[in-house]
Amino acid sequence: MFLKDLRGLNLEFLNTLKGAITLFIDPGRADATPDIEDGMINIKATKLAIEYIKSKPEVAQIIQERYIASPPDMEAIGKCPEGSLGYAFAKYIKDTGFDPNYYRGLKITDDTSYILHRLRQTHDIWHVVTGLGFDVNGELGLQAFCLAQIRIPLPIILLAGGLMRTLINAPEQMDNLLTQIAIGYRMGAKAKPLIAQKWEENWDKPLSQWRSELGIEPTSVYIP
Repeated sequence: MFLKDLRGLNLEFLNTLKGAITLFIDPGRADATPDIEDGMINIKATKLAIEYIKSKPEVAQIIQERYIASPPDMEAIGKCPEGSLGYAFAKYIKDTGFDPNYYRGLKITDDTSYILHRLRQTHDIWHVVTGLGFDVNGELGLQAFCLAQIRIPLPIILLAGGLMRTLINAPEQMDNLLTQIAIGYRMGAKAKPLIAQKWEENWDKPLSQWRSELGIEPTSVYIP
């Protein structure tokens, strides 16, 4: 039994390592991020992070509900009033050319898999609500925001890799990157839990109202 468990842990570690190396070489490879996260789903740090976020009543409630939204209907969302979350999200998707359903889903078997699945499902919404950019530095700023909010280990790996890659390949960008990380972390520590929100039921709500209710004051580069 011990050897079987050890082999399983080794496979998870290798999966994490593969994803980390892929992102270091090409930070635009979004498919590598789930490899890292999947490889760390059973480690103690992840379990502690889930227990931490579950201690917040509004998060505990949505976890208990297992709330999962249907894939977004971008044609309908694009017709939302100007200034609304839906309007801003549709503009973001159009500006970036991203597929809002690109993420690798998880089979939901427990609280951990639910939280990670919901994070993947709403990642681009978090970009819009926080105003953090969709370039590499903006993405790392959002990872710092996520770290402050949920404390899962994935953002730590991504931030470490991003800092190392910038140090080696683009040291002139280090000031900007550190600024984005600092903005993201401070914003995440101050804001109410984004993981607890049912965005998809309130596309028409003004983006400014969302931000006010959640305690978010964007100071970064992408603000629809």
